[in-house]
Amino acid sequence: MRRPDNYSVNLIAFIFLYFLIMLSCTDKDKRADLFIATNGDDNNPGTIEKPFLTPERARDAVREMKKTGRLHSKGLTVWFRGGDYPIVKTLEFSDEDSGTPAAPVIWQSYNNEKVRFLGGQVINGFQPVRDESVLSRLGKDAGKMIVVADLRSQGINDYGILKSRGFARPTAPAHGELFFNNRPMTLARWPDEGQYEHIAKFPAGAGSDDGHGTTMGDLTAGFFFDSDRPSGWKNTENIWIHGYWAYDWANSYERVAEINHIKGFVKTEAPYGNYAFNKNQRFYFLNIIEELDQPDEWFLDDKTGMLYFWPSSPADQGEALFSLLEQPVIKTVDASYITIEGIIIEATRGNAIEISGGEGNRITGCAIRNIGNWGVIISGGKNNGIESCDITDTGDGGISLEGGDRMTLTPANHFVENCKFQRQGRWSKCYVPSILLTGVGLRATNNLIFDHPHCAILFTGNDHLIEFNDIHHVALETGDVGAIYTGRDYSFRGNRICNNYIHETGGVGMGSMGVYMDDCVSGTEVSGNIFYRVHWAMFIGGGRDHKVENNLFVECEPAVRADGRGLDTKPVWRNMVGKFMRARLDSIPLELYRQKYPEMKTLDKYYGAPGEEPITGASFNGIPPEGNMIIRNVCIGKWSDITWHADAAIFDIHDNFFTKDRDQAGTPENGFRLPDDSPAFKRGFEQIPFEKIGIQPDNERKQLEILR
Repeated sequence: MRRPDNYSVNLIAFIFLYFLIMLSCTDKDKRADLFIATNGDDNNPGTIEKPFLTPERARDAVREMKKTGRLHSKGLTVWFRGGDYPIVKTLEFSDEDSGTPAAPVIWQSYNNEKVRFLGGQVINGFQPVRDESVLSRLGKDAGKMIVVADLRSQGINDYGILKSRGFARPTAPAHGELFFNNRPMTLARWPDEGQYEHIAKFPAGAGSDDGHGTTMGDLTAGFFFDSDRPSGWKNTENIWIHGYWAYDWANSYERVAEINHIKGFVKTEAPYGNYAFNKNQRFYFLNIIEELDQPDEWFLDDKTGMLYFWPSSPADQGEALFSLLEQPVIKTVDASYITIEGIIIEATRGNAIEISGGEGNRITGCAIRNIGNWGVIISGGKNNGIESCDITDTGDGGISLEGGDRMTLTPANHFVENCKFQRQGRWSKCYVPSILLTGVGLRATNNLIFDHPHCAILFTGNDHLIEFNDIHHVALETGDVGAIYTGRDYSFRGNRICNNYIHETGGVGMGSMGVYMDDCVSGTEVSGNIFYRVHWAMFIGGGRDHKVENNLFVECEPAVRADGRGLDTKPVWRNMVGKFMRARLDSIPLELYRQKYPEMKTLDKYYGAPGEEPITGASFNGIPPEGNMIIRNVCIGKWSDITWHADAAIFDIHDNFFTKDRDQAGTPENGFRLPDDSPAFKRGFEQIPFEKIGIQPDNERKQLEILR
């Protein structure tokens, strides 16, 4: 018998090995992804050839695969083919939909095809306005430009209702909104976008002192303004008014109860604003068809369902969307290791995504836009995050991360990284940041944030990391606000604000700050940041134990501002540190905090040590801004302003280099690099890694570019 050659031997061995592998395989080892398509059928098996129609059917199929042990050892991907998926009810996930660390369940667009989850409906059939009763209420030129669509004829009967919202108001689903060509339109208003009317005075006897020495009017009494513009408004029964009634950091929307155009007088309905009326404060009226007088404005007649719109380009050549869904588009409760990737979520009245509990969940490479409330809310759980997403045009904030345990200082490790944020706060304006961090051990890194009316990043709690973020053109509509902000708690410790680029910020009235440590908050490290053309760049508002080190300040007014407001004897300040902030200390396990943050023990001198008789009444003399270090910084321009019960002697200030020589720091184009012979290096200053700041390229961001 002839012996087989080497080729034959190798072939036989390969075939034998192949069959051994196949015999050892189980159904669980065979990858069996699922597919969904707009032309699918929920009676299909969910293959690429015969896809499902709805996400809910695919979710049920995943549950069945898990129960029968057919989930692949490396997880499962549910693929969406391109198209629009109307979401009329929240897509919910629970623990039974979870993956594992080694086998996540991924819900993803297929092959970069454009997939949209719509919380609203495309509006068609716009026609010229022919109703003479409507035309008579419009301006002559406006009547030629405005078109109208009948929502009822398109099956839309729920328009939502306008609600009082804004500063310190509970988040509520928005009234239905109109979006055109991927941007929100403006509900018809007067004065027009970017302009305001002002409070002239209030009724006699309605004024009182607000505690800051300012006389303000009673909210229930109304106010006067200097214009007869309302005389041209035929129907005033559902007119609303938005304003910064007392302060430039507190706004709200209120329904008009009474308007007298002859006297220039207006009263609002309960619940009124959060503060009284202050003379000269800003406001405008909205939801008025007669004021539909420029492109990108709209008005909806709730009684007839007729939507009037002045498009900036022909309506039949663009896409108009009307938001409908008041619940979140996607919601997970105690689910883990689920990833949502490469999907556009838009045109909803509520939040886009809510993640409650669970761990290891990811939102990645998604475009979240034109949202009535928040983009993403994560609460509880651990290690959940958002990465490489675009969050634009939200009615409230961008992303809220809440987690960790302040009673044990256990971190949650939630994160938001490499995301772009633009135009948050479309409705609520104040304290609806692009990123909100609440709890312990959260991080915001490598994000780009701009075009915001108020603050970019707001945090409360402990041990957060805010690093490598690019923040610019924020505080565009408000005052007394910080690009990065926290305040009013001596126990907010261990937070680090490092290597961020904060530049070209706005601000009205008092202006704005870069990093704002407000109302005696304490114990934050602020290091390696670049502040460029910021009003008050680093602001210590009476707090203690801050470390401001190795920052670069260029053309700020000034670089560092600090005060000792905790020593002010006025009741508003004495109550803040003597009562409110003291009560905050009573709400935490103080001994645990004193062990982790030893500097907190220095408060004993002013409050009294635990277990001892507390220092109260006339014996309490306030709390000074001690323990602050301002070291090894570089300033090109105005250096410092230390005022209001404080002087430089109480701060540890050394090894800083400040000059008015603009050539001692570079420009944005070269990363603000200092010249090699800068005197700052002899004082210990280190170059800041500018190239690491902001969004970094990755596959998910490339995918977003394709989606756009």
